[in-house]
Amino acid sequence: MERLVVREKIEEEVSQEAVGTAVVTRGDGRLALGRLGALCEQIKELNYQHYEVIVVTSGAVGLGRQRLKYRQLVNSSFADLQKPQDGPDGKACAAVGQNCIMALYDTLFSQLDVTSAQLLVTDSDFRDKEFRKQLKHTIESLMSLRVVPIINENDAVSTRRAPYEACHFVLVLLLDSSGIFWDNDSLAALLALELNADLLVLLSDVEGLYSGPPSDPESKLIRTYIERVHLGGITFGDKSRLGRGGMTAKVKAAVMAAKAGVPVIITRYSSVLYRICASILEKLTLDALSSEDRKKILLDIANALEANEKVIKVENEADVAAAEQAGMEKSLIARLALKPGKARQCRITSLSKSLRVLASMEDPVGHVLKTTEVLLNTVLWFQLADGLVLEKTSSPLGVLLIVFEARPDALVQIASLAIRSGNGLLLKGGKEARRSNAILHKVITDAIPDHVGRRLIGLVTSRDEIPDLLKLDDVIDLVIPRGSNKLVSTIKASTKIPVLGHADGVCHVYVDKSANMQTAKRIVVDAKVDYPAACNAMETLLVHKDLVSSGGLNELALELRNEGVVLHGGPRASEELSIPEPASLHHEYSSLACTVEIVDDVHAAIDYMDTEGKILIDFVYTMLLFSTMPAQGSVMELGLDLGQRLLRGSGQIVDGDKGVTYTHKDLTTV
Repeated sequence: MERLVVREKIEEEVSQEAVGTAVVTRGDGRLALGRLGALCEQIKELNYQHYEVIVVTSGAVGLGRQRLKYRQLVNSSFADLQKPQDGPDGKACAAVGQNCIMALYDTLFSQLDVTSAQLLVTDSDFRDKEFRKQLKHTIESLMSLRVVPIINENDAVSTRRAPYEACHFVLVLLLDSSGIFWDNDSLAALLALELNADLLVLLSDVEGLYSGPPSDPESKLIRTYIERVHLGGITFGDKSRLGRGGMTAKVKAAVMAAKAGVPVIITRYSSVLYRICASILEKLTLDALSSEDRKKILLDIANALEANEKVIKVENEADVAAAEQAGMEKSLIARLALKPGKARQCRITSLSKSLRVLASMEDPVGHVLKTTEVLLNTVLWFQLADGLVLEKTSSPLGVLLIVFEARPDALVQIASLAIRSGNGLLLKGGKEARRSNAILHKVITDAIPDHVGRRLIGLVTSRDEIPDLLKLDDVIDLVIPRGSNKLVSTIKASTKIPVLGHADGVCHVYVDKSANMQTAKRIVVDAKVDYPAACNAMETLLVHKDLVSSGGLNELALELRNEGVVLHGGPRASEELSIPEPASLHHEYSSLACTVEIVDDVHAAIDYMDTEGKILIDFVYTMLLFSTMPAQGSVMELGLDLGQRLLRGSGQIVDGDKGVTYTHKDLTTV
């Protein structure tokens, strides 16, 4: 069985991994080169992300047996083959196989520009305190040189006579720090304790720990193991098909490590292994950061974005060129491009300003939201206590998985929000923005201090990894898909993790008969034209019926047409303005197009908004007017387009944010 112990480096801390027989070999006993190669690639990624990684491997006996059986067959005469053949000696198999497996590790790691080292140990070695001290010193020296130590039990010379017996006795000895182990699961756990690991990951060839044999349809996957609840209620199947451990050994090793304070995960070998490690460990890191630490990180990222504007522009332009060549819709290309449009300032400059605004906001974590006194009275003649005080405080959600469309500025927004709010983060952006996302992720993570680490923000680059991530409901606390309704629905149907879906970006604007038409025209044009690809751009214009006879409807239509906006009409407006009806009244154009419709009054307008589906932002224009464009996170003191707010104005528009700096003043006490 393959076992991975991962421990993140924070200053003097260490990372470890353990690999077992059932993962490095196939069902027929032959080497599983694909799995072993993928594992090495993930170890390389962890190493690159500044983790210190230790690999505890097995598989030597199986590989040696395969090699010696072949040699035995070649050296046998025909007469010998007619007789019953004894299998090769297990210790000889271990000696031959160890050479084979280390040669493979060395070859694979060399191709990835990673250096590895071999350390062989026996159970009796750990009885010697001086040995444990020297082993720790050697491992720390190797990892300081970015070398990956590969550790295996030296079965060729092991003196352990009963490796499958007395597990409970050995567990007691382990807890007493005598250092004896019975397989590579317990060896991995032992090393996790010796080296003060941050995380122990035990890899299996099944999804994780089940209530019974995984082949039994009645067995259920146990997401969180609680000893007092699950001990005695789990039916363990056979041991590993090739190794000596199995799930029984994994659970015992996990319980031992967990009792000593090491977080443990038992999971299936997966291409997202290092993502699991990173997401948990980044959350542990974030928990240790102060508000000022998180604020400074945001300011450093803002500076880094501006300093790397040219290289970001080059990568983004390459994405845009590829999208244009592929025939992508212009509205989607507009979201993909980071260059300014018309009078708008550069998107990188705008993003940097938003990060500084977010950094200056009050820390969202640790606020006392409500304080309640809890009285404890009894039916007896005395009062049990004067009372308890219950405080409701704001806190991070945990580890977030954000899946978003091909809009690279969203990566910056989401990452900054996660850092400010103390949440761990995994990001998966649209493939069309692959190069833009990669360079933005690099600029952001490079700006994060070494004592925090680049692992703070994880970037998932393959769509194939998403199904595996959506299974990790014991690791990821919330999934937020930002994209189409189809994307949101698909993710909701594919995971047990809570999903925060969103409404369509179909924004309605209503102009009442009492509105000042000159101001209304400015605002309607700004709401549609300033950034038509944005989710807060106007998609439907509703006008009071009296504006038909007064000429207000024609004025608004003419103003939009002069800006190149293509008009579609509802049943009443299409007839009045001689414009085509849209395929649906609930449509997000994300381009220079919109729907126009005539309604009887403000109440009819509100009913129309409710009837035509989920709404992102709606505006009712009477006498107090402003554009939809200020309805964005940095303006509403949210940092991102999330939340419910009422915004009052008196004719404000964005007009490309020319010379605009948004500041916030608390009026609740004024």
